[in-house]
Amino acid sequence: AYLTTMVALFGTTISPYLFFWQASQEVEEIRADPDAEPLRKAPEQVGRELRRIRMDTTIGMAVSNIVAWFIMLTTAVTLHAHGLLEIQSSAQAASALKPIAGNLAFALFSLGIIGTGLLAIPVLAGSAAYAMAGAFNWRNSLELQPSAARKFYGIIAAATMGGVLIGFLPVDPMKALYWSAVINGVIAVPIMVVTMLLSTRKGVMGDVGISRPIHVLGWACTAVMALAVVAMFATMAHGGVS
Repeated sequence: AYLTTMVALFGTTISPYLFFWQASQEVEEIRADPDAEPLRKAPEQVGRELRRIRMDTTIGMAVSNIVAWFIMLTTAVTLHAHGLLEIQSSAQAASALKPIAGNLAFALFSLGIIGTGLLAIPVLAGSAAYAMAGAFNWRNSLELQPSAARKFYGIIAAATMGGVLIGFLPVDPMKALYWSAVINGVIAVPIMVVTMLLSTRKGVMGDVGISRPIHVLGWACTAVMALAVVAMFATMAHGGVS
């Protein structure tokens, strides 16, 4: 259970959808800026673009980790401290805020979960559409009208409706979130391997391949992710046998 939770945490940190969403958004920004070109064709822009990406990543990761830390801390000192070790519904999760927010806990939690959902819809549905469009060479861009990219927008609509449908199914939402994170952690490993191989291939990157420190760090992260996944499956198999 501990290793599975570790894989789930990794799966929420290095999620496969981020590879597709981030890359696609970089392409969108190049298309929107008449002075921007792919870095392979304009290596003089590498320094400026890497500074932008580094700042964006640092701020984003700092804020997301601070939020995640306080979610875990709040849950630990309220629900876990009172012996509630499994959350079966959003109502139970909202009760974690009651000692702090009192009767406003439900409203506070509702605003948070709705806000998170609205934030996730374009990112998750959009990343699925970008991944499918890239795989099948469909026209894709959020700048295009729906009539000009029907398949691309069709995936966004289907993914959004699928998420709505899950809300009406007898599925434990907390377990669904947990196991989707586990699946993300497993799927991320081969994607990271391919990304690391491509990032140093001259035919793909030209003269702007990643630096050696990033190369070493990237493979180290990939190895840690892979070891966690292998250990999880090994303990699952052992548990099944025993």
